[in-house]
Amino acid sequence: MTKLHDQISRRTVLGGGAALAATLAMPGVLRAQEPKSVKIGILQPVTGNLAQDGELGRTGAEYAIKAVNDAGGIPSLGGATLEMVFGDARSTPEGGTAEVERMQSEGVAGIVGGFASPICLASSQAAARYDLPYVVDVGVSDKIVQRDLSNTFRFGPGFGTCSKTAIENLVKLNEAAGKPARTVVLVHEDGLFGSGLAKLMATELPKYGFEIFETIAHPTPARDMSNVALRIRSLKPDLIIPSSYYGETVLLMRTLYQQRVRPMGYYSVLNGAASNMRFVKEFPEIANLDMDCNHWHDPRKEEAIQLKKAVEDAGGLWAYNIPLNYSCVKLLADAIDRAGSVEPKAINEALAASTFEGHVMPYGPTKFDKGQNTGAAPVSLQVQDETIKVIYPEEFADAKPVFPISG
Repeated sequence: MTKLHDQISRRTVLGGGAALAATLAMPGVLRAQEPKSVKIGILQPVTGNLAQDGELGRTGAEYAIKAVNDAGGIPSLGGATLEMVFGDARSTPEGGTAEVERMQSEGVAGIVGGFASPICLASSQAAARYDLPYVVDVGVSDKIVQRDLSNTFRFGPGFGTCSKTAIENLVKLNEAAGKPARTVVLVHEDGLFGSGLAKLMATELPKYGFEIFETIAHPTPARDMSNVALRIRSLKPDLIIPSSYYGETVLLMRTLYQQRVRPMGYYSVLNGAASNMRFVKEFPEIANLDMDCNHWHDPRKEEAIQLKKAVEDAGGLWAYNIPLNYSCVKLLADAIDRAGSVEPKAINEALAASTFEGHVMPYGPTKFDKGQNTGAAPVSLQVQDETIKVIYPEEFADAKPVFPISG
């Protein structure tokens, strides 16, 4: 793996070089001490049906830990390095809860991850029994931050914010094209994430003149999408809006392509494939011009560009899980540094008061309100020229939208 300190400016780690310089200026006796390590839990589902996403999350965390350590560790703790305690959630809430218990027994200072909403809900609740800081990476269910848990902090946006932004950007997109799209079919996984999003979209889209022909749920994992595709082909909607995990989205899109379903656009929300370069690389013709409103890195930030390059140079494929987990680990490291302690209460207080800006996401400064980062927001993306581009908002965009794609 290429060393991140050769690729990512140390000035960006933990908010700047001032804290590191202060550490180096400390008395020689303190500098001569061997740095301690601070254990942090990284919880991801690396077995089961969510294994691909879990591996992407783990990759982002690994790069962040290396970046922090290469830049001098935790300054306020005498240069203490971060040590990963990894836990496999096994794609189930029960698996995540069991790993939280193990991590607690191993003395972690905090936990990052979970990925899926059910895992994040159960795992953060388990961590709350010990007041153990828990930074949610993806889990979009807003129930996660509606339980008044003082230990739980979601760095990314939830599906309330994501669906609102997705609708605003869809309206803008459609109006710019002369309002060609009027009818919609929603396709979603039948769990907490997909069902919640579908309900919000079905309620809000008609307010903007869209007619919902049908809302179609499917299980995760799904083995066949033929009936779903046949139903969509019979309905002939202008837009198909899928909210599913990677495997199910790929299966749906391949089936629709084989059955020659050609809507004006695929406009996903928090989709597991449309924001994953694996899908783009393996099925370029099917993925071409797909749109998604999702998490993504800020394409204007040099640190994000260098991180993406490092991952790809090492043979990895880029997806939102990587920059999001990278940023979450840096957020936790920043809080530990400001707390000057590995005590859970001190770290939770530091997280709650965070103004962290050293992330690689298209966010403003971090500000938590009841555990939710109010500075977080999704972006709208589109697959163009076999890569993924930001199309909205304009201040983050590196491409213009292409719409409609047929009809």
